[in-house]
Amino acid sequence: MDVIGVTERLTVRQINSYDAEFIIQLLNDQSFIQFIGDKNVRTTQDAVNYINKGPISSYKKFGFGTYIVSVSKTNQPIGMCGLLKRSTLDFPDLGFAFLSEFCGYGYAAEATEFIIKKEIHTHNLTTILAVTLPLNLTSNKLLRKMGFTFKSTMEFNGLENNLYEYNVWTTDKHSRLQSG
Repeated sequence: MDVIGVTERLTVRQINSYDAEFIIQLLNDQSFIQFIGDKNVRTTQDAVNYINKGPISSYKKFGFGTYIVSVSKTNQPIGMCGLLKRSTLDFPDLGFAFLSEFCGYGYAAEATEFIIKKEIHTHNLTTILAVTLPLNLTSNKLLRKMGFTFKSTMEFNGLENNLYEYNVWTTDKHSRLQSG
């Protein structure tokens, strides 16, 4: 298990094929389908293909990707969080998704803060983007809380989305992330 870090309550690690059942559960969660999209991952083989073509490929190509987020005390996976590099965006973008029953406990904020801090330092990044649907009020609020600034709307996956930017030179939040 390739642990990339531990926060106060969470363990963040690379996704592997053993996570297939969890990936099926997460990608078929109502909020995932509603706010991110239906990835058509229904079987173990679908999940293994998703893992290999997505996160594992990204780790090899870019040195980052999305990671499993687990509650440290129980080792129970509750979501995923990390950076994606899409050909349609100039900079990596932050992505996160958590099972509905684990929302509202601050886990997403804790995981995203860790990812931003780690990836900025590890990959010498100055800018991270984030894309979310305007109706995903929780994600929009979290991004602003993390220091992201609304830049514009853009079409993404055939829908109008909000585009946010986190820039280490202009984000006040960065000074706290640097020291934290």
